[in-house]
Amino acid sequence: MEQTMLHKLSPSQKVLAYACLVLLAILILFPIYYMLTVSLKTNRDIYRVPSLLLPNPTLMNYVELLGRRGFAVNMRNSLIVAGSATVISVFISCLAAYSLVRLRYRGRTWIGRLILFSYLTPASLLFIPLAVIINRLQMGNTLHGLIFTYLTFAAPLSTWLLMGFFRNVPVDLEEQAMVDGATRLQALFRILLPVAAPGLVAVSVFTFTGAWNELLLALIFTTSPEIRTVPVALQYLITGDVFRWGLIMAGAVVAAVPVMTLYYLSQRFVVQGLAAGAVKT
Repeated sequence: MEQTMLHKLSPSQKVLAYACLVLLAILILFPIYYMLTVSLKTNRDIYRVPSLLLPNPTLMNYVELLGRRGFAVNMRNSLIVAGSATVISVFISCLAAYSLVRLRYRGRTWIGRLILFSYLTPASLLFIPLAVIINRLQMGNTLHGLIFTYLTFAAPLSTWLLMGFFRNVPVDLEEQAMVDGATRLQALFRILLPVAAPGLVAVSVFTFTGAWNELLLALIFTTSPEIRTVPVALQYLITGDVFRWGLIMAGAVVAAVPVMTLYYLSQRFVVQGLAAGAVKT
């Protein structure tokens, strides 16, 4: 489609279009390039050499980060927390979204709105009641306690997004399966979910990204260094008024790799999912 649209443009319009694309690419890639170059410099080079130049690249910051700082443990914690929260949230959201879209019962419209309102509630208003709940459940300073708290924002978002995807799947497919003897749950898992797979992938990517980047709840509910997630570990790289920019940028680069890889591998499904959720059939 993009090729066809470009062929319809005049030469001057093509030049303008490509110039805008190049400018957009520079604006997007420049912060990444800047972050990468600073992470490969010593503290002396960061302040003495222009940041765009890379005269003497070194992996010293990465060695210290993954070695003495134990950042690999923080990466593992974030993978466990974000991955578990994504799987649990998407599973619960599939059942909730299917119920709100396909079943008919009193108050389901208001339930759907309340789910959205719960997601829009600021986390700063929730961490006190969440702290009380986590304390009574004796899940403080644990990864599974952090997973439980992440469901408070992951599940409402996943449910609201999946409702849009499920509405675009014709109900005739499920009805035909149930006529052939399938139960409603079998119709959900064997018919609806495979058809809505791009939407599930898109929701999973958004949920994982939100859990991976979350800082406030992780900072409140984890205290031990071996339990810290990546955002909290990056926060603790700043000691007082000392900013070791090389170490901080190295941590940012390492933290960005899993999310960038996830988006790269699932970009086709994310685009399909966004298109499916935006067009109502």
